This record gives sequence, structure tokens and C-alpha cells, in this order.
Amino acid sequence: MSPHDAVSTSIREPTVAELFSLKGRTAIVTGGGRGLGITLAGAYLEAGADVYCVDVLPAAASPEEWDRLMAKAKDAGLALGYRQLDITDQTRVNEVFREIAKEAPSPVRVLMAAAGIQHESDAIAYDEKDVRRVIDVNVVGTFNTVQAAARLMQQHDLGGSIAMIASMSATIANRGLTCVPYNSSKAALVQMARTLAMEWAPSIRVNTLSPGYIKTILTERLMADRPGVSERWEGDNPLGRMSLPYEYKGPAIFLASDASSFCNGFDLRCDGGHAAW
Repeated sequence: MSPHDAVSTSIREPTVAELFSLKGRTAIVTGGGRGLGITLAGAYLEAGADVYCVDVLPAAASPEEWDRLMAKAKDAGLALGYRQLDITDQTRVNEVFREIAKEAPSPVRVLMAAAGIQHESDAIAYDEKDVRRVIDVNVVGTFNTVQAAARLMQQHDLGGSIAMIASMSATIANRGLTCVPYNSSKAALVQMARTLAMEWAPSIRVNTLSPGYIKTILTERLMADRPGVSERWEGDNPLGRMSLPYEYKGPAIFLASDASSFCNGFDLRCDGGHAAW
């Protein structure tokens, strides 16, 4: 009898620690060379997973941050790897994912698809090539990675969890931020997850994680160049502030682990209750 067939006193209920553990699993993190991606890679290491980061960058943007991850992996006896990868190249994505699966000490059972790009411009002046580039990376590229991960998960038949970084911008219209293709691409990921969740169930779960505004070096530079933006973004949020990268570690582990075993086709909005237009 499957533990999902019925509730029985003969079935041992897992502990909270067991539900959130990623031990014995390999996680691939796209966009893992910087920003939110590398933060979530560290979270997966802390949860016990072997981790492989892929990014279009030839190496992690911050050598110091990568060294900290390496030390963390070494102390825990876990694998940590890095691969340069353009996710819009479907053939190469499949090659790299197969290489990772062959090298990894545990089965690939987690994908965090965090790779994505942004380009801001008034819609009336947006150039077609820039529209296509955003959609190509954020939608087509993400599809390439979830497809490649699902192929690996179907082969080992142990199940898996796929999470894609969408955005609160998938479901709201941002004030003072003109990026129609980006918002549209993130809305596409939410629907992509719903559809794949139906198609690949029950063995592979597919969900999205939708952050709000995140305070990073890049957003701090943007706010410095545009007086009043910080006050607007913080003022629109009931919590009165922007988020920090580490605040997504918990949600990312939740979606990757057995703690979310009955969450499928789900968009986890982590935006502080941001005001919507």
C-alpha cells in the first residue's frame, strides 16, 4: 500500500527535519552564477543536496561567494559543481544535464530554474530584437532546462521536483517599471508550470516561485540612478520594504523537498502582499 492510499497507524509520519531534507538528491540550479540563483544553491547545500550550478557566465560572478559555497560543500561532504551554459541552446542543455547526472553522486531530483534576463524600455519604443531575446531566454530557455531535467527524472524513476522562478510581475502590473516582455515571460512560466504539472504527474512535480522586489547590488544601483523608485517600491508593499535574497531560501527548499509533496502546479507568491494594479 502506498502511504498516499490511506491514513493508517502503521504508516510512520515523517518528521519536519525529514520532510525538508534534500539528502541523497542532486539539485541543478540555473542562473546559479550570481544573484538569487547562487543564494538558492547555498540553501540546497544547507539542506543536504549535492548541487550543480549552471550559468551563461564562465565562472561565478563573485569568487568569494563561490569559495564560501565550496567550503560549505566540503564540510558537509557534498558535491558542488559549475558549468557554463547558454540555456537557449537545447542540444547543449541536454548534453550538460546528462554530464551532471553521470558525475553527480546522487540522482538529479531537483531543478531550480532561476536563469532569466530583464530589459527595461517604454513599450512604445521597445525593439523587436530585445523582445525576442527576453522571451527566448526566459521562456524558451527555461523550457529547455525543465525538459532536460524531466528526462533525467523519468529515467531514474525516483520522482523529482522542478521549480521555476517567476515573479509577482506575472500577476500584477508594476508601477514605475516598464518591462512588458519580462512580465509577459514570467506569466508564461506560471502557466507552463500548471501545464507541465498536469502532464508529468504523479512522479514529477512542477511549481513556480514568484518573488517580489529583491534588494541586490543591481537594484541598489538602479534606485541610486532613479530618485524616488525606492520609496515607491517600498511604499507599495504592506511590509514597507524590499526583500533580501536569503528570504527565498526557505520557500525554495520547501518546493524542492517532500515538505511540498502535495503542491503541484502551484505559484508560491513571496512578495510581502505587494499592492496590485
